[in-house]
Amino acid sequence: MQYTYSVEDENQLKEKGISKEKINEQLNYFVNGIPSLEIQAPASIGEGVVKVNDQDLKKYISIWDSYLMTDKVVTKFVPASGAASRMFKDLFAFLESNYETPTTDFEKDFFENIHSFAFYDVLNSLSSKTYDESIDELISDKDYKKVVQLLLNEDGLNYGELPKGLLLFHSYKDKDKKRTPMEEHLVEGTMYAKDAKNNVNVHFTISPHHEDLFKELLEEKRDELEKSLNATFNVSFSIQKPSTDTIAVDLDNKPFRDEGQLLFRPGGHGALIENLNDLQSDVIFVKNIDNVVPDKYKEDDAKYKKMIAGVLVQMQRKAFAYLEKLESDNYSADELDEIKNFIETELCTTTSQISENNKKEMVDYMKTKLDRPFRVCGMVKNEGEPGGGPFIVKNKDGSYSPQILEASQIDDETFEKFADKATHFNPVDLVCGVKNRKGEKYNLLDYVDKETGFISSKSKSGKPLKALELPGLWNGAMSDWNTIFVEVPISTFNPVKTVNDLLRDEHQ
Repeated sequence: MQYTYSVEDENQLKEKGISKEKINEQLNYFVNGIPSLEIQAPASIGEGVVKVNDQDLKKYISIWDSYLMTDKVVTKFVPASGAASRMFKDLFAFLESNYETPTTDFEKDFFENIHSFAFYDVLNSLSSKTYDESIDELISDKDYKKVVQLLLNEDGLNYGELPKGLLLFHSYKDKDKKRTPMEEHLVEGTMYAKDAKNNVNVHFTISPHHEDLFKELLEEKRDELEKSLNATFNVSFSIQKPSTDTIAVDLDNKPFRDEGQLLFRPGGHGALIENLNDLQSDVIFVKNIDNVVPDKYKEDDAKYKKMIAGVLVQMQRKAFAYLEKLESDNYSADELDEIKNFIETELCTTTSQISENNKKEMVDYMKTKLDRPFRVCGMVKNEGEPGGGPFIVKNKDGSYSPQILEASQIDDETFEKFADKATHFNPVDLVCGVKNRKGEKYNLLDYVDKETGFISSKSKSGKPLKALELPGLWNGAMSDWNTIFVEVPISTFNPVKTVNDLLRDEHQ
């Protein structure tokens, strides 16, 4: 689709750093739709998911511990730009209801256990200053909505607008010791990403509206954490680039306008592939901001982070050794079979679409598959938690390989077909190798499958519109990577989707 833009439109595009070609490409997706994926099967143990035994677990941890003592750069990458408003949707609903006292189980649990939240003390102090009454007195007086207003509104703690990374999540035995997810990620980083010089690199992607707040908290807590953990934190921040926003359209697939201007929307977490690509690290861990635990649970979590990182290092070393062999043109038929077997069995990527009789085509194909970014993804057993899952999917070149898919990428018929066969789901627990065997960083944007985004229905000022989400960061944005799925225990997955999730044992 070619669209005619006004001078004002072109100025708006220039300001955002978006080309007309990119907009026309996006408009074509609205008109023609996004191609559906051909799914072979959900990945499972022995069929795309590796189950590591205790002996190999120790081996991989040792590999990673040794890697940390080299001069390689390791970074922990934490998407942290989302507001916490979804955490409190039930409490917002309570505020808007006609009821003055709790009526749902969620509301009752919240108030009955309010002393168990890490934010209770600061909320109680604020209540005493604002109303000359404690939280307990407000609840005794049945002023439940005042409590929620103090927690969520701007003239209170403003938790309804702040990002998750800045909320008090965990309390400790020391009454004054409480931590936000941002702090917990720093502490966690020392357990599996600290180098030989005690440096820990952590990168947060944040909203520009909250940048000052993140930096203030960092400066407030940095010295104390560095001294207690014998670490030096190299913390960096970035925002989702305006150039990754996507255009919205009306129901006729024409650009949606808001007060005369083209309307753009954030492209989803897939836009963060640009932020990830800007990091000049050798290995990057990726983990969501809300999936953190208090110190007493961290050791178990760190053990499996080291394990998947050790798998990454070993797999990359094998792949690069094979690549060097292929590029030397000095290999035997048996060695060629060995390399082919590695690609098929350990990388779970098919070669059957290439003719056995065309040796050059097969060698070129194998070089391509070995010389690309690597990622190892922890996968947990499917126990009904939300999230996408591991699948074996057909690629544009005719091969099949492991991919992480969200439910939105799977049509209803295929979803039903595989519903009882999906054994694992994606907790967003990744470790990425982003440099080639010569130590040169891959351009990660070259490995994105642009046709794996999705279209959703939204509205603006009461008018319906359609929005385009870019290929997800761990979905289509990493589509053309080598992907290895490794089973990790459910204990490593402790997201906080609602405020009452903080009442789970894993967060107490």
